[in-house]
Amino acid sequence: MASDRQTGVVIRRGPAKAVCTLGWDRRKDTFSIGQWLRGRIDERRSDLSPDGKHMIYFAMNGRWHTKSGGAWTAVSLAPYLKAVALYTKGDRWNGGGLFTARDRYRLNGGSMLYVAHESKEVRVDRDFVPRGGVGHECLGVYFPRLLRDGWQLLKSEEGTPARATRPTNGHIFEKELGRGWWLRKLACASTKPGIGRACYWDEHELVHYRRETVLSFPSWEWADLDGSRVVWA
Repeated sequence: MASDRQTGVVIRRGPAKAVCTLGWDRRKDTFSIGQWLRGRIDERRSDLSPDGKHMIYFAMNGRWHTKSGGAWTAVSLAPYLKAVALYTKGDRWNGGGLFTARDRYRLNGGSMLYVAHESKEVRVDRDFVPRGGVGHECLGVYFPRLLRDGWQLLKSEEGTPARATRPTNGHIFEKELGRGWWLRKLACASTKPGIGRACYWDEHELVHYRRETVLSFPSWEWADLDGSRVVWA
């Protein structure tokens, strides 16, 4: 979701070798198809600019001898995929990035990318250092994005999640909803995630600490606070 405008982009997976981007008007809750891609877009390494105009994404189609190198980072006009800035990669390591301002973005693993072309509208932020990332893959972009967007990472002094209601093999984030309620994001990771999941996936809970109430929603792949409402997919 764009932070300064009531817009968003939905990345819709499926069939297995295809993905579609959709523009989301959050005022009217209407959707418009952006573009289909025969390949995969890694949503945890992607981001939307504060004004909703541009998005940065990491994608792979395995066509290694093309201009894109088979795997690439691109900045496009949301919700479309045509690159206004293109950085070829050629493998699945690193890639993607974060917006640091309306017209600035950080490249994940920038020194390992080949510049195919860049834009004068948006430029690389070479001074920004993200916080809270884990490694240089998905979580190196995803966790700083969550922290930037108002999520709190829960950890005890021993490094294990605090206030947790059940064990998790990942990290726990929370965002306050108001009236005593919190939205909890269980950022899970496993080499055996189960059918329909990649090695990284999220589950969600609605928690009211004073009432000692926990509502579990393991099928929510994504959820966040949009104004005064909870939205999920």
